[in-house]
Amino acid sequence: MLTSKQRSYLKGLANNIDAVSHIGKEGISQAFLRQLRDTLETREIVKVNIQKSSILDTKEAANEVARLTNSEFVQAIGRKFVLYKKSYEDPKIELPK
Repeated sequence: MLTSKQRSYLKGLANNIDAVSHIGKEGISQAFLRQLRDTLETREIVKVNIQKSSILDTKEAANEVARLTNSEFVQAIGRKFVLYKKSYEDPKIELPK
């Protein structure tokens, strides 16, 4: 569970990154989840864009994807959301205490 200070720190980091994953009209597929897990292991923080063709609600989709990938929901703005998961192999982001 992230503290408010850690969440704020991650929001600042996410501000400078582009969305690397997209959820389309197919919704949350297994292929999408596999790709997102790999990206989270490599980058630790990921911004996801929900395309206009999708009928999913941003916050509901974010919470579901976070649950399915064992990651932490950071924020949702418009049709984008940010997830964080500490890398087991090579942690790059050091969260404030």
